[in-house]
Amino acid sequence: MDATSPAISFDNTEIAFRHKNAADLRKAAFLFTMMNNNFVTKYGTRLTPWAMRIGLPIGGIVKATIFSQFCGGETLDECAVTAEKLSAYHVNTILDYGVEGEEAESRFDENVKEMLRAVATAKSSGHIPFVSMKVTGYARFALLEKVHAKDTLTNEEKAEWERVVQRVDTICKAANDAGIGVMIDAEETWIQQPVDDVSMEMMRVYNKQRPVVYNTAQLYRTDRLSFLKDAISEAKRGGFIYAIKLVRGAYMERERRRAAEKGYPSPIQPNKEASDKDFNAAVELCFENIDHVSQCIATHNEYSSLYGTQLAEKKGIAPSHPHLHFSQLFGMSDNITFNLANAGYNVTKYVPYGPVKEVVPYLMRRAKENTSVGGMSSRELGLIRKEVKRRKE
Repeated sequence: MDATSPAISFDNTEIAFRHKNAADLRKAAFLFTMMNNNFVTKYGTRLTPWAMRIGLPIGGIVKATIFSQFCGGETLDECAVTAEKLSAYHVNTILDYGVEGEEAESRFDENVKEMLRAVATAKSSGHIPFVSMKVTGYARFALLEKVHAKDTLTNEEKAEWERVVQRVDTICKAANDAGIGVMIDAEETWIQQPVDDVSMEMMRVYNKQRPVVYNTAQLYRTDRLSFLKDAISEAKRGGFIYAIKLVRGAYMERERRRAAEKGYPSPIQPNKEASDKDFNAAVELCFENIDHVSQCIATHNEYSSLYGTQLAEKKGIAPSHPHLHFSQLFGMSDNITFNLANAGYNVTKYVPYGPVKEVVPYLMRRAKENTSVGGMSSRELGLIRKEVKRRKE
């Protein structure tokens, strides 16, 4: 950080919420108040998907509340408008098509077409440096399980896997040609190996001159720090840039439950402190190899975000270095996002989009996450109330 960079405080609500007017703040306060109520969240996350499935006319309510808080729009055009608004405050966008749970080959191919449209939108925008993808949007879960387990594939399954790799390659090539990046999300441990393998294969092809393809490491896994060390060494030997998005993780309860059911050691860290330790060690490892590694510090953890800025300052790395990015989900942790952007860092919001009905699973996870993870909704609500009070003074 140079001498002219502003000091960073994640308690600065004036910077955090200057993109929101009074009505926006009131709506956000109401929403986080509801999510802070365990009863409302427990039954709301059950009843909302059910009501949408049977056709109750609640789509408008969902769109005006939780959807507008956590999604950029139903269409790419709506998302482009959201990206433009964010860019006014030096915050860029990661586009994520939020539709989940498809298993048909025809739908996988349609998802490729949608991603190519997203790439084209990103190219024309100038404020969307990345698109995000999940390999489970282009491959059957059962096929990924079989590839991960190194089971013998039938000829039909081999051809099916080749189509998966081709779909991923089509998206990565389009992103490379458009001058943007692709962030490949992490999956459950029992299907992650093929995701790691295809990500590395794409990096070998497209990351020779600049970081195009990013894998994702979930540091709540006990093995990811050593995985990251090995991957960086492999990239150095191969002469390409290793690009990684660092997150804590998204499947903890499912992972622990499966490990208990099948009788193998849990792959998840024993406690939050161990996850934090490995996450921060991963950040430092990437800084130590910044000429060869591009990292996106994707976290809502204030300490880890601040730690990243402290390491940058200590090592004399400019906030705008092309191998250093920070990211938070749209609608969450604005105090981190906008204060980092104000200090000159490369910051993105991860912005899902898609039809309201089809992104409900994503929205329900956000509601549960804000209720359960470290009192996140309480922190968000406290910051919003602080800003409302400040504006009245």
